[in-house]
Formats: sequence, C-alpha cells, structure tokens
Amino acid sequence: MKAIVISSPGGPEVLQLREVEDPEPRDDEVLIRVQATALNRADTLQRSGSYAPPPGTSPYPGLECSGTVESVGRNVSRWKVGDQVCALLTGGGYAEKVAVPAGQVLPVPVGVSLKDAVAFPEVACTVWSTVFMMGRLAAGESFLVHGGSSGIGTFAIQMAKHRGAKVFATAGNEEKLAVCKDLGAEVCINYKTEDFVARVKAETDGKGVDVILDCVGAPYLQRNLDSLNFDGRLCIIGLMGGAVAEIKLSSLLPKRLTVLGAALRPRSRENKARVVAEVEKNVWPAIEAGKVKPIIHASFPLSEAAEAHKLMETSNHIGKILLLP
Repeated sequence: MKAIVISSPGGPEVLQLREVEDPEPRDDEVLIRVQATALNRADTLQRSGSYAPPPGTSPYPGLECSGTVESVGRNVSRWKVGDQVCALLTGGGYAEKVAVPAGQVLPVPVGVSLKDAVAFPEVACTVWSTVFMMGRLAAGESFLVHGGSSGIGTFAIQMAKHRGAKVFATAGNEEKLAVCKDLGAEVCINYKTEDFVARVKAETDGKGVDVILDCVGAPYLQRNLDSLNFDGRLCIIGLMGGAVAEIKLSSLLPKRLTVLGAALRPRSRENKARVVAEVEKNVWPAIEAGKVKPIIHASFPLSEAAEAHKLMETSNHIGKILLLP
C-alpha cells in the first residue's frame, strides 16, 4: 500500500508518499480500506519530532479515518467485511489501509457521507471525553471554547449548544467569529482585539463561565482561571502557546476550581473503547438528527499531505482539513 512517511523530523516537506507493507490486523482488530483521513495538530507535532507515536503503534501520522472494512480479526464479532465505518486511530491514517482495534470503530452516522464521516472521530472523542465526561458540562451552564473555528472548536460549539449550554467562543478574525456564531456561539470574542476575561465577566454579570476548553496552555492558564465561575472546570487539551506557567493558587481555592488535562492518543485501548462507546451513544444521535454537522474546509489528495500541513500551520482554515488516498 501507499502511505505518508516522515522521512526525518522537520517541516511539511519531510512528508513523503512511499510504498510500504500492508498492516496486519490482530485478532481484535479490523483492517480498513481508507476513504479519507483528517489532519490534527498532533500530526504536525509528530512530523516535527516532538510527539512520537506510542510504542508498538503505526509510525505513520493520522489519528482518524473513514472507509470500508476489508478484513476482521478472529475475535471481532460486530464488524464484517464491507461495512462502512469511521474510526479513532493511534496512528496510521495517512495511508491506503489501517488496522484498528474493533472497539475504536464507529458506524458512519446516518445521513453523513463516508468521506465526511472522517470529520468526527477525533473531535467527538476529544470533546465528549473532556467537556462532558470529565468536565461534566450540563444544560443551563456556560461554556467557553478557545479556537472556536478549529476542528475541535466547531464541533464543541455545536455539541455544547445542542446539550443546552450557553456557548462563548474565541477566534482571531471576523470571518471565523461569524462561523462560530452561525454554529451556535452566543458570545464571540476576537482574542486579538478584546480581553476575553473582561468580555466573559461582562457577559456573565461578573460570575464567569462554568467550563472552559483550552488548547493554548501556558499563556492562557491564569486568564482562564480568572474567567471561571464558582465550581468552574478548566479542560486543557493542548499546549500551542507553551507548557510552563505560574498561577496564583489563591485564585483556585475561593471558587473551588478544577483544572483537568487530557490527551486521547496515549490512552489504553480499553479507555479509548469506553470513550468511543459513549460517543456512539451520546453524540451520534445528535449528528443523525442534524444538530451537529461536519465542518470541512478543504480536501487534498494524500500525495499533497505537505500542502495540507502548510495550510493547517497558517491557521487560516475553518473546521477540518481532509486527505483522500
């Protein structure tokens, strides 16, 4: 099969399409013929050499895919050859075929095309496991997502709105803010021209929001804590701005704040299977009802993975960027 190989750590130009060995699925895995994969920030980190795949997993980037089941392991009972599916991967999506544990496979949602279904596994599992399972966002609460126009952000806005939360979102220009508003964000904040802490306080009568989803990290840590309501929960899923920060511990105690950190890729197969099962139960019905839609910015052939990475690193996209083998 053909796959994108990282020839050496570096810029987008190190992504090379090569002929490689087909993956061999284990007894509890399925082999998927990939219809589409999607970019995630973790792919750019892996390419640069700062986010190695877990031991024993595929060396190729790609944390999600959609496609058709080509074969199943002897211990797999739910899936059969020919099923159209999408899946959460530990790696290997930038290829024509990928082997994945059966517990990380999902049916394509009714009403969504096989190609577009790839927009969901990584964002749905990330947002559901952090904002809802860990952060316990509930109807009637308020929710702030940073990077509201990203793949994660566009999904989080829709899902939080569907679940009855008041949604706040930050983004860097008016076009992106308009998309956030159209998706259901009631308060849209340009982080380049506005102080999001002040705006959050103004919109909540000084109280703050109940849950924050953050991918920035260090530069936003104290500001996020200052933006939380009593019993607020901060969910950190990325460190785009840095990993080391100082905070005033005195801001935690009086308001009983909780700081949560989570990543999907390092989790065990068992943990990922639990998350995927929760997503199918709680998120898939919202997608099939049309309450949550795939937001796709652009599609590239697999051979142009470098161009797709260049686009992602400009941050000029809205929603997901796809690769099509």
